[in-house]
Amino acid sequence: MRSFGKRGIHYFQRLNDANIPSQIIENGQNRVVEASLTLIRERAKLKGELLRALGGVIASTTLLGVPLGHNSSFLQGPAFAPPRIREAIWCDSTNSTTEQGKDLHDPRLLTDVGDVPIQELRDCGINDEKLMAIISDSVKLVMEEDPLRPLILGGDHSISFPAVRAVSEKLGGPVDILHLDAHPDIYHSFEGNKYSHASSFARIMEGGYARRLLQVGLRSITKEGREQGKKFGVEQHEMHTFSEDRHQLENLKLGQGVKGVYISVDVDCLDPAFAPGVSHIEPGGLSFRDVLNILQNLQGNVVGADVVEFNPQRDTVDGMTGMVAAKLVRELSAKISK
Repeated sequence: MRSFGKRGIHYFQRLNDANIPSQIIENGQNRVVEASLTLIRERAKLKGELLRALGGVIASTTLLGVPLGHNSSFLQGPAFAPPRIREAIWCDSTNSTTEQGKDLHDPRLLTDVGDVPIQELRDCGINDEKLMAIISDSVKLVMEEDPLRPLILGGDHSISFPAVRAVSEKLGGPVDILHLDAHPDIYHSFEGNKYSHASSFARIMEGGYARRLLQVGLRSITKEGREQGKKFGVEQHEMHTFSEDRHQLENLKLGQGVKGVYISVDVDCLDPAFAPGVSHIEPGGLSFRDVLNILQNLQGNVVGADVVEFNPQRDTVDGMTGMVAAKLVRELSAKISK
């Protein structure tokens, strides 16, 4: 699994070894990048124009898939998640109404601009630093089209760094982040990879993109995770104290004095009884209703969100985790759109 997606990178390494002029390779890469961004830009423009023509929309959730899995430290299956989540969103086994009574078939609630073509970009030899910039640019293209607000479908958790960076830079200041996860993902550099899915929130805090970071559902946290949390002033809520913290966490008020609230949901925040299809199975987590209570009761202007780390390759119980991820997307859409 760790070799997934390396074929294209190795191909371009061989071209370099063969003394192919770097300008030829760079020009080709730039064309692919521009084509990738153009498709997202034009789809976002179309959706924005339609919503503005409908009128009366302050904010509309827009799905952007980022099928990236190679920054996972264990399994790379989350790269296959975005299409499976979309399939589950529209599955005929349930209806299109959210718990807040909003209908997903209403284009003012939910639109979709497709996926960042991660594997195609990597096949062209695009490295992670540039890939992160492309993800950020893609999120910004969505945000340029008022009233669209991005809800990113991961992918492993490394995508939260470029997504939050884009939201913060586009809005012109830091946001508050609600991060639901079994792990704090705040290592300085995990296994030598500064873009690891276990390091995304270190990059976010280093960059000054968040004023306040609340991490909820933690139950696999190392000494470094706690030290990094203290270093960055992170509010870390571990599961062994959840019963004591429940009232506070189910009545959060965030985003005052900053540009808004960003929500990042790692599916493994849930106990594996509710969501077994994840790479890192950590017993003792949140129930699905715990998560919905936290999200639905949150007071704040949600300007972006992501749902990450669903691994379809481990979703062996009749697609249950796919439906869980889809339900999270549906309810987040109801929270964001207005």
